[in-house]
Amino acid sequence: MMMNLKNCFLALAVLVAAMPFAAKAVTYDLTIAETTVNIIGVEQRALSINGGIPGPVLRFKEGEDLVINVTNKLDEDTSIHWHGLILPYDQDGVPGISYPGIKAKSTFTYRFPAQQSGTYWYHSHSGLQEQVGIYGAIVIEPKKRDPFRFDREYVVVLSDWHKDAPESILGNLKKQSDYYNYQQRTVPGFFEDVEKMGFDAALADRMDWGDMRMTPTDIADVSGYTFLVNGKNPKQNWTGLFKAGERVRLRFINAAAMTYFDVRIPGLKMTVVQADGNNVRPVPVDEFRIAVAETYDVIVRPTENKAFTVFAESMARTGFARATLAPEMGMKAAVPETRKPQVLSMADMNMSGMDMGGMDHSKMDMPQMDHSKMAMPKMDHSKMAMPKMDHSKMAMPKMDHSKMAMPAMTEKPDPFYAVGSGLMPRAADGGKMLSYADLKAFKPLYKPRKAGREIIIRLTGNMERYIWSINGKKYSDADPVRLKLGERVRFKFINETMMTHPMHLHGMWQILDNGSAKHNPAKHTLSIAPGTTVEADVEVDAPGQWAFHCHLMYHMASGMFRKVIVETETSSLQ
Repeated sequence: MMMNLKNCFLALAVLVAAMPFAAKAVTYDLTIAETTVNIIGVEQRALSINGGIPGPVLRFKEGEDLVINVTNKLDEDTSIHWHGLILPYDQDGVPGISYPGIKAKSTFTYRFPAQQSGTYWYHSHSGLQEQVGIYGAIVIEPKKRDPFRFDREYVVVLSDWHKDAPESILGNLKKQSDYYNYQQRTVPGFFEDVEKMGFDAALADRMDWGDMRMTPTDIADVSGYTFLVNGKNPKQNWTGLFKAGERVRLRFINAAAMTYFDVRIPGLKMTVVQADGNNVRPVPVDEFRIAVAETYDVIVRPTENKAFTVFAESMARTGFARATLAPEMGMKAAVPETRKPQVLSMADMNMSGMDMGGMDHSKMDMPQMDHSKMAMPKMDHSKMAMPKMDHSKMAMPKMDHSKMAMPAMTEKPDPFYAVGSGLMPRAADGGKMLSYADLKAFKPLYKPRKAGREIIIRLTGNMERYIWSINGKKYSDADPVRLKLGERVRFKFINETMMTHPMHLHGMWQILDNGSAKHNPAKHTLSIAPGTTVEADVEVDAPGQWAFHCHLMYHMASGMFRKVIVETETSSLQ
């Protein structure tokens, strides 16, 4: 009898040991409400999560089941999208694609497992709410140790804030696409160009840009932003503490609506260890460019008991976000001077298909027009009537146009920027700037295989009407992109505009082809510079309906957006 009882207990123990235990569930409660903030010296309406901007940092562990209750106290619908997370499509948080959204005065509960680790973020996908405060950071710790050491860490959320409400900004852009371009070229600037380039070359340059109805200073659609770090403006100076000799992990998240940042910490080398939540082979850099919606994790090791400035300069050089790393609160370091504004070059514009006011530029050879050989009548330039220009716009600072020429043949161009591009990333003081070509997956997410088909993604737009599109069609006029579950497809991005576009695919990774073969990095957001072609493979492993769009908020709202449907044999999705 005792032997039989012992055998029963042994059998029960084996059965219990073999049973799968449910993953630990983690619950968060988030409340979205209206509030007021004073970021630029005046009280303004804002939207907050749990009373703060940004919202709270959500911390999970890989493998945990997540329960997130979102209560909407607004008088309008809202939503939360979990940017970069792999999850069931009906939990992705995109109204009209994933679910209906969160109705006013109601609560929606998200439930999904944490299937990955790394740095991610969350934000509203309703209207233009993201611009006024509905965003926050996500940190998911790995099951196993990270393949790099660090002693402490900080989340660094970069964002932009404007004096104008987002609805007003979009309305102004629709009325006049260069409404917020405060760096328009001026008549005095033309004569400066004449001194440097000669009259014929300067006039030819102006005529080329005029023919295209563009300006080389049109790098960012919206100027006038105040730039923030963790919700604090440069004067408020967010500060993170360290002890000399510590390895400090900084989790950078670009939660801006419209701003690319060039990030550096003068006096400290940064080692990039993660891109978009995925580990990469360590890359020591002095500076990196972070597109809207991207994340980069870096390790720094200050060895001196002094302060260091975290300096995030807008790509258009219209301002900067600033924070401090220091051994004690109250310590500060010098803030670098902002660099001269970058300008687009004809290399950026050497493209076809850009629709600027209904003209078919694909059939025009604009960049190759040689105005220097045009028969010009003799003119008294002192009496020459210059075209009318808006002098109310801010004048451009003096620039050395002699340095805007094509790079020397010995210079190896970044493969993801047009040769001679005015937007070519270059670190301050000749240091190392991170390139996409530097990113190599620490451990590939998928086994390498060839894509079964190619899908062309032409990034297009109508500047005068401020309509942004994919393959010449805005979202409301386009059919969904249809993929088959289990296939691998290649997205071929061709940027036919003069803007840089951060293209974000929901629910699946984009495996960037940067020449690293099986170590090509997997990213959720790819930055596509003007006049460039970038290719990435997508492993189609997530059934359902997904959003795919430019993450510049006003571009997305103006049509650069697609629905992606991943079909199974029994799929009935429309």
